[in-house]
Amino acid sequence: MDRREILKKGNLMLASLAIPNTLTASVNLNNMRTTQNFDTGKLIESVPNFLSSYTNVNGTKLHYLTGGKGETLILIPGYPETWWAYHKIMPALAENYQVIVVEMRGMGQSDKPMDGYDKKNMAKDVYELVTNLGLRKVHIAGHDIGAHVAYSFAVNYPDKTSKLIMLDTPHPDAGMYNLPMLPILGADYVYPWWLAFNQVKELPEQLLEGKMNVVIDWLFDNLLKNPNSMTTFDRAVYTSAYNDKNAIRASNAWYQTIPQDIEDSKTYSKLNLPVLGIGGSGFEMLKMWLPNVATDFKVEKIADCGHFILSEKPNETAELIIDFLR
Repeated sequence: MDRREILKKGNLMLASLAIPNTLTASVNLNNMRTTQNFDTGKLIESVPNFLSSYTNVNGTKLHYLTGGKGETLILIPGYPETWWAYHKIMPALAENYQVIVVEMRGMGQSDKPMDGYDKKNMAKDVYELVTNLGLRKVHIAGHDIGAHVAYSFAVNYPDKTSKLIMLDTPHPDAGMYNLPMLPILGADYVYPWWLAFNQVKELPEQLLEGKMNVVIDWLFDNLLKNPNSMTTFDRAVYTSAYNDKNAIRASNAWYQTIPQDIEDSKTYSKLNLPVLGIGGSGFEMLKMWLPNVATDFKVEKIADCGHFILSEKPNETAELIIDFLR
């Protein structure tokens, strides 16, 4: 069975899942509210041959999934998602690679400590996971905030990194200070208000606890070309993961450390290892950023696609990853 057939089979299997039969969550399909947490074990059962594990690293506990054999490929999700962000492509990638999907600190089933959310420290989390697993060298990919961590891993631990894949998002640099504080009149773009909102401490969790579906639905509706590619099921999974105040606080901490990430970026040398940027709406950002941080890179555009390329164009994304890693 080739990888296209595996992707198709996996998507059909996921489409056949019945929420009431496989989950412990009670979901209101009209307003996307969840009253209980999703059963991680049940979700994992829908992605064949992957196992869930935990490990203590760098003062915190990380949750990760492992499947497949071969060279190791680490995948890191971004905001506002969990390991489930990769579920459409995990089976195809696991055909030829040992795939490890890591929920970074503050995400999903991983711990949500009060500090340590700068991306250099989160890269250390991943480094200690790699060390604990006895892995000599890995490929690493990340989407959104996960891309920040993946790049930080590669630039801080190049001896542990074979190839780096940036999915739709560059690492923060000083250019972020040029983002406008207000929407530009007449400009055709999605104003990134959440970058500032998530900087505020304590208030977001007070406003949004039990109501994260409002933010999650807005982000998916506005950052996808095809909002229906993020199903009701997917949205409920993510709402469940981010609906309590600790999850909101921790995920906002990823943004609150961006000024430190920018300062750290000023100390980094150019990467000499192979780097791939895959962009939907983030293609132009990656195209401008990668020449400044890498000597051996290429950027691939996924047409007619928004920010969440793993959900919207999983087959195309998987093909580009596989071709690059060959």
